[in-house]
Amino acid sequence: MYKKILVPVDGSEGNGRAIEEAVRMKAMTGASVLLLHVIDPLWYSHGMERHSIFVNEVLPAMRRHGDEILDAARKKFGPDDPSIEFLLEECEDRRIPDVIVERAGRWDADLIVMGTRGRRGLDRMFMGSVAEGVARTSPVPVLLVRPAG
Repeated sequence: MYKKILVPVDGSEGNGRAIEEAVRMKAMTGASVLLLHVIDPLWYSHGMERHSIFVNEVLPAMRRHGDEILDAARKKFGPDDPSIEFLLEECEDRRIPDVIVERAGRWDADLIVMGTRGRRGLDRMFMGSVAEGVARTSPVPVLLVRPAG
């Protein structure tokens, strides 16, 4: 059965359901869990802010928000559990799905559990899909959990 479950977290509703599923899977298997939050600094940059503002204010705020998301996800697994790890990683020049798949490989994950927003049609085409990118390129099984409704 699964021994190492990677759970990318982003704080969304669909992601909350994925965390709940990962909690159930951990309870059934006793697996270790790595909660991963990936920030993409360029996503929040409009290119007009001064470099010093971005480096001294925007980026630290993104990291703090990422830490809050990771902490909230960790709490869903109950009191301090040494088998729950968490990691905040930055994209740099990579796509978020690539970062997730690379981390799964480096951590030797045997399952990725993640939420999907369930976008369809043009919305999916224009917005892209992190979940789809992970599912297409992951060497390990990927369990996609849709939001409620």
